[in-house]
Amino acid sequence: MLLPGIAAGMMMMGAQPLPTGAASPQGVPVVDAQSAAIALYGSAPPPSPSSPPPAAEAPADQGDDIVVTGAERAPPGDPFENLNAKSFQAVQSVDKAVVEPVAKAYKKGLPRPVRKGFRNFFANLQEPVVFAAYLLQLKPGKAFETAGRFTINTTLGVAGLFDVAKRKPFFLPYRPNGLANVLGFYGVGPGPYMYLPIVGPTTLRDIIGDTVDKMIVPFAIGKPLTEPAYVIPATILNQLGERAAFDDTVQQIRKQDDPYAAYRELYLNQRKAEIEALHGRTVEGVTPVYGRRMGEVPVNVAPEEGE
Repeated sequence: MLLPGIAAGMMMMGAQPLPTGAASPQGVPVVDAQSAAIALYGSAPPPSPSSPPPAAEAPADQGDDIVVTGAERAPPGDPFENLNAKSFQAVQSVDKAVVEPVAKAYKKGLPRPVRKGFRNFFANLQEPVVFAAYLLQLKPGKAFETAGRFTINTTLGVAGLFDVAKRKPFFLPYRPNGLANVLGFYGVGPGPYMYLPIVGPTTLRDIIGDTVDKMIVPFAIGKPLTEPAYVIPATILNQLGERAAFDDTVQQIRKQDDPYAAYRELYLNQRKAEIEALHGRTVEGVTPVYGRRMGEVPVNVAPEEGE
């Protein structure tokens, strides 16, 4: 899905070759020497005595002169803006028609403790990836705290359904991490921004890292985590839980003058803040949100995240 999207974006943004003789490299139409002189000096020079009479005007049926205009440049970091914006509009249309009503029904139909239990379960499954990421970032303290969280929640928390580890006497908070953060920690830039169906906002670095993260645990454990009977309902429940939790944020973004640009800046600023936080630095005006970001980016910690 990623490669066709990039290829389509490049085709949309690539410069089209001009017809032979249509324009100069500076973008000025060149029909003959007189036209070039007018374009350069504002008027035609008087003909010298030995100069031949000016050529007759082209017949009207040859059409108007070619006008070359400069294309509007995409903002830095978003070279596929046109393609991304269309993807964003399409996803929002589907969300309004299908996903949002289902997510609201999910939120209304399931008690809050049940919804939180599902989210805790999926987060707990990723703790081994978080542990490995902290080791790769040379942060053994946080790595072993993560290992402690995973052990406590898997046992006392009934396979992770209850986040026992964040409460006393343990006080081990949830800290998401992964390969994308490892790459960013060691200076790998985000690459081009993309808005993809199903995935949502991402960058080249993040889509690579997140894809690897999601494959590690299922392939390490095997069945049943690799069986369609588990993967399909688990994915649906996870996505619905995230969509329901961040519905207020989604509605705030839609009220912006340019929802697509607001969404992009929110995502990129959050990701920058999260990478900087790994170095102990802060980004002015941005507080990194340590919570799950499955397709929607929170402005503030959602109520279910804050507990």
